Amino acid sequence: MNETPTHDEKAGLIEAEDRALQVRAQYEQIEQRVLGRTWTLPELALGFTNDAAYVGRLVLAAERTWGIDGDVDAELRHKLAECLWWVFVLADRLDVDMPEAYEATMDRIGDGLQRTLEGMPKS
Repeated sequence: MNETPTHDEKAGLIEAEDRALQVRAQYEQIEQRVLGRTWTLPELALGFTNDAAYVGRLVLAAERTWGIDGDVDAELRHKLAECLWWVFVLADRLDVDMPEAYEATMDRIGDGLQRTLEGMPKS
């Protein structure tokens, strides 16, 4: 398992972030025309939590414990991608460098897990 993202992996996150912010800019144009303003940070956060909660229902639907109309797999793909989009949008509004934060967080978690594994008996 590669613990440190390669240049290509980080570049992929940067490209995904750029695309997310391009789409957000289009939403902002529509919001400005319809509402006369763009969404506030709390409105953006609420949009994210709403979609993230729906992912939970879609997981239940994938496990056949919750019924939904439509293609569960397609909806899961859509909502998971949308949640990733929300993360980039929120990070941008909060001045968080998401590719850097992701790399640092995965390094910290990976290092901690490695120390835990090294301290455990092998099975």
